[in-house]
Amino acid sequence: MQNQTAKLEWRAGDVPVSTRFDDPYFSLENGLAETRHVFLAGNDLPGRFRDGFHVAELGFGTGLNLLATLQAWRQGGQSGVLHYTSFEAYPMTADEMRRAQAAFTELNDIARDLAPHWTDTPTAITLPDLHFTLVTGDARQTLPVWTDQADAWFLDGFSPAKNPELWGEDLMQEVGRHTAPGGSAATYTAAGFVRRALAQAGFEVIRVPGYGRKRHMTRARKPMT
Repeated sequence: MQNQTAKLEWRAGDVPVSTRFDDPYFSLENGLAETRHVFLAGNDLPGRFRDGFHVAELGFGTGLNLLATLQAWRQGGQSGVLHYTSFEAYPMTADEMRRAQAAFTELNDIARDLAPHWTDTPTAITLPDLHFTLVTGDARQTLPVWTDQADAWFLDGFSPAKNPELWGEDLMQEVGRHTAPGGSAATYTAAGFVRRALAQAGFEVIRVPGYGRKRHMTRARKPMT
């Protein structure tokens, strides 16, 4: 499969919206606050961080989740290396990512560190405290052949109603298979079929309060054994 780039337009200043899926890349209210609530707190981070902790993500988008996670890692004084792998079918161009990330002034220092590494075909970034890998292509094809396991999953595809391919039972089974014992997953959606698919993949699934106008979100935990 040949990788395709994102198709987007900009609304309300610097909010990128996918024209392919008719969905914004982050909350129109406060994208950074949503990331912290859903993906960091939803995976009990930064409290679980340790050297070698591995975050995996479905839907890289603007890179906002990566920046927020690396900021939390550094602000917590964590030693060692954070591993972060993201699966993205339609990557943004480097200029689009930089423009989107510039909207979050709290992340300026992190964005500056990563900005020189972005290209229109990014694959990896290595810093003293970060090993980042971007896997491009359809996650239904790329995740099954991935050889690692994550300690925490950020399930951040576009809305399940508009992008059902990234939320199907088979893909959630792969998420479960690629989660370390005691690992976790979190997502902004509380769609019933997503929660059922995660449960069938071996997770203990709960519905909890969402961010902003979203009443509920999903947290999932994989038992230690």
